[in-house]
Amino acid sequence: MTAMPSLPRTPDLTQALGSEVADKRIDILRRLGEVGSISEAARSAGVSYKAAWQALETLSNLAGTPLVEKIVGGTGGGGAQLTAAGQRVLEGAEKLVRARAAVLAELQHTGADSQDFPNLGSLGLRTSMRNNLPCLVHSLHKIDGTVRVMLDLGAGSLMASRITQESAQLLGLRPGMRALALCKATGVKMGLNLKAQDGLNLLHGQVTRMSRSPRGGEVSVQMLTGQQLVGFAPPKSGLRTGMTVCATVEEAGVVIALPL
Repeated sequence: MTAMPSLPRTPDLTQALGSEVADKRIDILRRLGEVGSISEAARSAGVSYKAAWQALETLSNLAGTPLVEKIVGGTGGGGAQLTAAGQRVLEGAEKLVRARAAVLAELQHTGADSQDFPNLGSLGLRTSMRNNLPCLVHSLHKIDGTVRVMLDLGAGSLMASRITQESAQLLGLRPGMRALALCKATGVKMGLNLKAQDGLNLLHGQVTRMSRSPRGGEVSVQMLTGQQLVGFAPPKSGLRTGMTVCATVEEAGVVIALPL
């Protein structure tokens, strides 16, 4: 894989460090700085070489400038090292770790228990996706180079997400983890007699709000879990407030996020 060229740009630390400070991507960047080899950093982090490159490329995209540069030649035959921007990202990550520890210590001192607010970290997530559903990772199944992640929404409701193996590795997904299932409202189809199909999630709920347009439109339903799901119905769907309806969303359209 071709190394990313160095560009004289000021890194955007806000974007690069905007996620969880224990992010696997930051861990890989830190290990690379220690060993000077992407393959060694990947091996010690427990991910594939491809996943490690994906992590470093994503961080560089977020920072707006390369965080890693290739070393050509030398007694070891070459390797990789952090750029000045990469070093700054690591320094910022370490400061965030200390700041987070201080905030948690203060909350514990005032008697607040994070277990009382298990999804509090999700409030910092900003996204255009209307559907943000707290869940637990139920199980993971490898299928043809991808991973089908089953997410437990509660009340016996499961939702599947199809992601790459590299993404599953970088998120460190395992059964029992708290997560968020995200999907666009425009990717959710509402109707009365929708059928289960391969690659589709089929969910059920009661209409709580909907567009009055005869051309169809936005529909909000309350699922058995108590969570609200927003989607769209076609023209002349026959849906009305209070009705029990079906909702479908493609597995590939469900994004998994981890609370901060």
